[in-house]
Amino acid sequence: MTAAENVCYTLINVPSDSEPPSEVSLKADLEKGEIKAKTEALKKVIIMILNGEKLPGLLMTIIRFVLPLQDHTIKKLLLVFWEIVPKTTPDGKLLQEMILVCDAYRKDLQHPNEFIRGSTLRFLCKLKESELLEPLMPAIRACLEHRHSYVRRNAVLAIYTIYRNFEHLIPDAPELIHDFLVNEKDASCKRNAFMMLIHADQDRALDYLSTCIDQVHTFGDILQLVIVELIYKVCHANPSERARFIRCIYNLLQSSSPAVKYEAAGTLVTLSSAPTAIKAAAQCYIDLIIKESDNNVKLIVLDRLIELKEHPTHERVLQDLVMDILRVLSTPDLEVRKKTLQLALDLVSSRNVEELVIVLKKEVIKTNNVTEHEDTDKYRQLLVRTLHSCSVRFPDMAANVIPVLMEFLSDTNEAAAADVLEFVREAIQRFDNLRPLIIEKMLEVFHAIKTVKIYRGALWILGEYCSTKEDIQSVMTEVRRSLGEIPIVENEIKKETGEVKPEDEVSAAPAQKLVTEMGTYVTQSALSSSRPSKKEEDRPPLRSFLMDGDFYVAASLATTLTKVALRYVAIVQDKKKQNSFVAEAMLIMVTVLHLGKSSLPKKPITDDDVDRISLCLKVLSECSPLMNDIFNKECRKSLSHMLTVRLEEEKLSQKKESEKRNVTVQADDPISFMQLTAKNEMTSKEDQFQLSLLAAMGNTQRKEAADPLASKLNKVTQLTGFSDPVYAEAYVHVNQYDIVLDVLVVNQTSDTLQNCTLELATLGDLKLVEKPSPLTLAPHDFANIKANVKVASTENGIIFGNIVYDVSGAASDRNCVVLSDIHIDIMDYIQPASCTDAEFRQMWAEFEWENKVTVNTNITDLNEYLQHILKSTNMKCLTPEKALSGFCGFMAANLYARSIFGEDALANVSIEKPIHLGPEAPVNGHIRIRAKSQGMALSLGDKINLSQKKTNV
Repeated sequence: MTAAENVCYTLINVPSDSEPPSEVSLKADLEKGEIKAKTEALKKVIIMILNGEKLPGLLMTIIRFVLPLQDHTIKKLLLVFWEIVPKTTPDGKLLQEMILVCDAYRKDLQHPNEFIRGSTLRFLCKLKESELLEPLMPAIRACLEHRHSYVRRNAVLAIYTIYRNFEHLIPDAPELIHDFLVNEKDASCKRNAFMMLIHADQDRALDYLSTCIDQVHTFGDILQLVIVELIYKVCHANPSERARFIRCIYNLLQSSSPAVKYEAAGTLVTLSSAPTAIKAAAQCYIDLIIKESDNNVKLIVLDRLIELKEHPTHERVLQDLVMDILRVLSTPDLEVRKKTLQLALDLVSSRNVEELVIVLKKEVIKTNNVTEHEDTDKYRQLLVRTLHSCSVRFPDMAANVIPVLMEFLSDTNEAAAADVLEFVREAIQRFDNLRPLIIEKMLEVFHAIKTVKIYRGALWILGEYCSTKEDIQSVMTEVRRSLGEIPIVENEIKKETGEVKPEDEVSAAPAQKLVTEMGTYVTQSALSSSRPSKKEEDRPPLRSFLMDGDFYVAASLATTLTKVALRYVAIVQDKKKQNSFVAEAMLIMVTVLHLGKSSLPKKPITDDDVDRISLCLKVLSECSPLMNDIFNKECRKSLSHMLTVRLEEEKLSQKKESEKRNVTVQADDPISFMQLTAKNEMTSKEDQFQLSLLAAMGNTQRKEAADPLASKLNKVTQLTGFSDPVYAEAYVHVNQYDIVLDVLVVNQTSDTLQNCTLELATLGDLKLVEKPSPLTLAPHDFANIKANVKVASTENGIIFGNIVYDVSGAASDRNCVVLSDIHIDIMDYIQPASCTDAEFRQMWAEFEWENKVTVNTNITDLNEYLQHILKSTNMKCLTPEKALSGFCGFMAANLYARSIFGEDALANVSIEKPIHLGPEAPVNGHIRIRAKSQGMALSLGDKINLSQKKTNV
């Protein structure tokens, strides 16, 4: 029996604080009590038996006084009671009393109430004693002809379980169920019957399917799902049958049930790699994504599409469906849109890029028209990045995209505007033919830009790429327009004084004098209090940035003006015009400098910005050829070099991806013939149904067997010593949201240990799901106990506990063996991930928990230490390889990882090699970790502290 077919038993929650009742009081309630009292007593008996009590004296009482009752609640409780109660004597023979129970259940199987009949049949599926089942067989067979479908479908299940466990009791079961299936009309009964035939007699199931293969599309969805499973298993075991059933799978793609369509599409892909089959399956997946409202379903089906794309031969088929895939963008969920855009970008080719760009442009325009939603800005950002990637890969598209995107430079959302600006900067550097268009659009939107960061970037682009006399003059006009009337200080003071009321005019003159010369804080606050907010709104954008105290933009403006002035001098020969332009540029810088030194802005100018503006003034006053080269050539070279490096990195990562996907075959590889391959060797032909079911149950034995390094032995933790009376060791299996502890318990004594119980407790964000049941261990016997622990977040957890037991025949108290702690490693939940520099900086600013770890290691090489930390923490280094190459005595790198719970972890490594201490001196420095939750920041810090030193193996 496979792991997927294990019987699931009834679990009952036990209140831990209740006092266990005595056997005498329970007996009295069961004998003489009312129905309600009997019900409560029966519940207590069930709980006590589950906790390891035997209670043999109550068995006959229940048979005499409770079993004959017709109350439905009591009948349901009795089903649970008979499932858990010991039914055999110590030597393995059936108890005499069970004959009476058997007779009672034979009567229940003939009961006029269909619920009692059906629930009794369900109970019989759990019985493992053939002596109890044998007298009931005629009554079970009779239930197949009952008028109610609930009884019939449970009768099928009972017959299937009995046939599987005790074939001699009903040897003709497949024939009986086949005849039942032919005449049955109810969908659930047909499904159960067909499911039994698949597992018990596949040939009969195929015979039945062959007779009704043309009517499959009319069946209910539950039966269709089972038919898909049968076809998959038959074709998997015998590939020659594919032609017979593939048409049926095609028909099921049109089923009204989404579950059937999904399974049929998955089956079709595994059975056939023909382009028509892949296209039909992909089309079915796309329809499912669009029609299903649940975002989880959308993401699961999208993952299946992405898996299809990974296959080189399927990728070309999917390229023709890019426009259909883009229909998924109508979903409002950001995660679905993100995956869809990534998939579309991976599939884009010269054949479909034009249509893709048209759709994305429409989507971008739509985001501008919708009412602001929290994800609208992020979605716009995704669209901009996708269009950016398209334009870099297909330069012909850039001319269509840029005009639409540049409208968003004036957007209030800085993140989207910053992405547009980055795109424009790359486009203007790469595509010479687009420069006039970009400069023209930039000058159009320049005055409408609302955020200072975007304003700085736009200034830099205009200063760097305006090369004609007209463009340079246009830049100067836009700067003057954005700055307002100059000199700024005098203009601002005039505004202040001109708006003071007549009775306050006397005090206006000294205020003016104090502001310009003294600039004291008192006068500044008095002036600012008289400033109307309306005037602040009317200020031009650049002036409002400066009045807010942001003088970094002033330094950027000074650099831009210097560049365009030097270029203007080179273009225009007229000396008078040259001097006039340079003087105007210098006047603007000086008036900004004056404003920064006055007390009008909210914050004074910094020394760095003063130095920068002063330097620009000096360059313009001297106009030396060397400075001209530095300002107008070297800056652009730096950008060009950065873009080249980035392009190389992207090409390298794409090459690695394609190498991963391409299946390389060596010349001396053995050729595998399917007809000559043993079934257990068909590695590429694993049963997908079985694999998915095992994965859902957290059973990944196949993977572990394939990889000897990740075998179970590496995860075994010894819990007690070899000299303890009870030896215990645990295999810790981490399966995403839960941990399964498989504990081996060995009785090392010559005594029988009764009520041997594993008691566990947890520390951290762990929760024990159920209490392991007690065992009885014979001398030198062993047993396995399983316990499930739920995990809620990424932090270190500890499981601790003990084993308690009674020695048979001893009068002493319970014995106890304390177990070693099991430490749950945070690395099981952390996976390397990627993010952009901007996202990293944003998260770094937002996350409130920081853990600073001092480097304490015996590693002497900086790069070796970084690689050691990456390996120990499962984090990914975001700093490019080229930035880390070479040796300069120090290193700074950003690391990033994400947990399976969606939590982000950031780290910044700042390390140096103290050269003055000699070549063997170890690395020193700090690692700063930031995370949203305290647990994750502390756990990662502990992990780094534990693994910093390199051990020589």
